[in-house]
Amino acid sequence: MTINPLITKLTAPIQNKLSTLLLALSLSVCMSANAHDMIPAPAQSEALLFKNATIHTAIDGVKTNSDLLIEDGKITAIGTALVAPNVTVVDATEQHIYPGLIALDTSIGLVEVEMMRASNDSYEVGEINPQLEAVTAFNPDSEIIPTIRVNGITHAQVVPQGDSLAGQSSLVSLDSWTIEDALVPSTKGFHLYWPKQGSLSQDKEKRKKQLDEYNAQVKAVTTAFSNGYRYFLAHQAKKVKKTDLRWQALLPLYLGQAQLFVHANTQKQIEEAVSLAKQYQFKLIIVGGYDAWRLAELINEIEAKVIYTHTLSLPMRKDEPIDLSFKIPALLKQANIPFALGFSSDWNSRNLPLAAGQTVAYGLTQQDALKSVTLDAARMLGVDDMGAIAVGFKANLVLSQGDILDPMATKIKQVYIDGREIDLNNRQQQLYQKYLKR
Repeated sequence: MTINPLITKLTAPIQNKLSTLLLALSLSVCMSANAHDMIPAPAQSEALLFKNATIHTAIDGVKTNSDLLIEDGKITAIGTALVAPNVTVVDATEQHIYPGLIALDTSIGLVEVEMMRASNDSYEVGEINPQLEAVTAFNPDSEIIPTIRVNGITHAQVVPQGDSLAGQSSLVSLDSWTIEDALVPSTKGFHLYWPKQGSLSQDKEKRKKQLDEYNAQVKAVTTAFSNGYRYFLAHQAKKVKKTDLRWQALLPLYLGQAQLFVHANTQKQIEEAVSLAKQYQFKLIIVGGYDAWRLAELINEIEAKVIYTHTLSLPMRKDEPIDLSFKIPALLKQANIPFALGFSSDWNSRNLPLAAGQTVAYGLTQQDALKSVTLDAARMLGVDDMGAIAVGFKANLVLSQGDILDPMATKIKQVYIDGREIDLNNRQQQLYQKYLKR
């Protein structure tokens, strides 16, 4: 930044203040450039009646040539030949209606440009930060959000990134004016990134050092939860002398009112995470879960769940089949492990329907694949009125000409969140139209 010569003649304190002001102004201009200009939709003001649609309920099969009535943001009727007074009729003949997709384990709204630190709010310094809520950094005006919802994704779990105990996640709507508007009530979730051991060296000294480092990291995790538990006992006995925000935040977890999301992939990591959960009777959800299907008995014993995030990944090990990552959702289903699909990313979360569609080619049924990104995803977060098309559920809907899990055939026409029709314009479409005119 070039400083005006006049500034250089001023005293140092004034010069510093002016420089800071100029920097703040330049940053505000940069941030405004990262805000989309799509206006959030107003609350639903009139009833909508979709006629003659193919309705993929995700809870009660597929209903062909059916009608769907939504009022005040809720689904009020499903059937044939429905009628209602003062209603706007939408002809959905030869079209499909799906529940809005829910993206799990994302940093949507926390990251604008991954390589630009000033626009990446997904991480925080320190390793034990259970008091931090990722949603406080959520940007509802992110340019990325409109490019996500155009693929039928209406809601996202905003998750903190980091090492060890990174903080709390929240479920948000992808069409809102403010953070408060975006928040959707859900079960509180704490995120723990289990230490990674990596490949061990053949050299004895290096191998010992690697194991010592890993054991030290695991001990730090177990010590943190031990400290939190002692604080919990003192709190229950009303003997807390000094409030510690970290352990105060963890109280719902020990009370059974929150869930622990442990990001773990290997068998060793998952076994250690389950051991921790059993010790304190935590409600456990494994995120990643690459080896979870190998530990069905252990996972089902404590009624843990899995958010599988590697549907489009290569195998984790060199000696595994090339398509193992694609098959694991079907293996989880065969092992009766409750699971949902996630896509751990920000802008790339738009590929969630493609990931779900991939599972159909490798063993899951079409209905199970759809449920894994709608109803099962909602239940994973403790939400019981989203993720399906049923009377009483929120009217989060996607109207398309084809299969929502097939990117080549989808052709999404409209998206509704709580009955509100969402603007599907986005920066990518604007640039596409711009350069068509070149």
